[in-house]
Amino acid sequence: MKNPGEYQFMPSPVKTSSLGQFEDQTGIGNLVHPGSCEYDPDQQSYTLTASGADIWRNHDDFHFVWRQFCGDFIVTLWAEFLGAGAHRYRKLGWMARVSLDPASPHVSASLHGSGAAALQFRRKKGAYTEQVPSPVPAPTVLQLERKRNTFIMSAAKYGQPFKAVQAAELDLDEAVYLGLFLCSHEANGIEQAIFQDVRIVKPASEPLDPAQVFACSRLEILDLSSGSRREIYRAESIFEAPNWTRDGTALIYNTGGRLVRFDLATRIPTLIDTGEVVRNNNDHVLSFDGTMLGISSHNPDSGVSQIYTLPVGGGLPRLVTPKGPSYLHGWSPDGHFLVYCAERNSQYDVYRIPVEGGQEEQLTNTPGLDDGPEYSPDGKYIYFNSVRTGSMQIWRMQADGSHPEQITDDEFNNWFAHVSPDGKWIAFVSYLPGETEPGNHPPAKRVYLRVLPADGGKPKVVAYLYGGQGTMNVPSWSPDGTQLAFVSYTLDPKGLKNP
Repeated sequence: MKNPGEYQFMPSPVKTSSLGQFEDQTGIGNLVHPGSCEYDPDQQSYTLTASGADIWRNHDDFHFVWRQFCGDFIVTLWAEFLGAGAHRYRKLGWMARVSLDPASPHVSASLHGSGAAALQFRRKKGAYTEQVPSPVPAPTVLQLERKRNTFIMSAAKYGQPFKAVQAAELDLDEAVYLGLFLCSHEANGIEQAIFQDVRIVKPASEPLDPAQVFACSRLEILDLSSGSRREIYRAESIFEAPNWTRDGTALIYNTGGRLVRFDLATRIPTLIDTGEVVRNNNDHVLSFDGTMLGISSHNPDSGVSQIYTLPVGGGLPRLVTPKGPSYLHGWSPDGHFLVYCAERNSQYDVYRIPVEGGQEEQLTNTPGLDDGPEYSPDGKYIYFNSVRTGSMQIWRMQADGSHPEQITDDEFNNWFAHVSPDGKWIAFVSYLPGETEPGNHPPAKRVYLRVLPADGGKPKVVAYLYGGQGTMNVPSWSPDGTQLAFVSYTLDPKGLKNP
């Protein structure tokens, strides 16, 4: 066997097939058995098979599925080894490499067969590999993030928040090979692993330029029983806030001031006729019987948002709130009231108004922002989010505005509580600490989707994503309560094709 310093770049030949978000696959180093990647377009999963002595010291032997990428990134996956395995140091994860040479500088978010995880990196070609261990035992969700020359590994058991470690002053090239890897840790051994919920994000630069925030919006559906996410549509434009129609056949979202019906069977988006009301924002809801659509649209003269209703299939909108700004969030189960966030007298509070219009009624009156009101399916409660205790937290009150009670109390800023059709669960968006001020819900941020039993308990993370404003502003539960629809974002659509 050669000494490690004598290894030469000898990529193993592999048969290239459809690789989803990736461009190619390569066997790095000297491999006894060629590796492979099988992409399942229905499950949007990647199954890797690989041998390879190790990814360590001053050279690497493993299988790599990659795409070329330039600049900062945030990449996330859910993964597990298939089978008991032959070696506790077999490893999988995300990797960014300067080249496909086995001695290349690199950084990886690595999970071993033993359950140990670490941020591993080689600073210079041929240098020995270093590592920073993760404090999370046996994580299932791995994220690798680049901020110029700082690399951050975040890890979690699915359902729990991330814990992060990092390495600074790691001078990889601006352009790297970025992808999934698997190594058996035995030269003559073969291992398999499956990778799901694979997401590649080019984040927005900071400070944020709203004119160029996103080049790509991704419509996703999350299965709550398995935690699996599927991208069902992608566009190189901004779209936001998917409502799920009551018959389960479509999603309704906003884009460019218009409302769109996305047919789940054909996956074809179609504009909804809203007459001359064409400055719609991401605050829109459906009536509980599914026949009517409530929208918030900016008045072309005053520039403030007002609330309208119209048939769900389209038609002439009818103005409900002559005052503005008013942002719609909920429709009462009996069909009689709309609830919304409105600024009156320089303060944002929760209001309700009869669906036919008339006198609005103020339901909250506290300093700071109260937002996102939504009825529980039994009509007993209105859930909303408020900064009244300092951070943005989820609250609920009786339908008449009485007896407010705090539902969440943690380090996150929590927005837009949506109650499941059976009334048993609440889904909401959580901004990670440091991502935003309590009263703001900007786009282009690291957020979680979390669910919480309506009767109380501990929130569970069900999706780790890049989004925020527009991700899940409106009720987005499937009618049977088994799925959630949401939008995630990236600045880089290159190589990302509609599934």
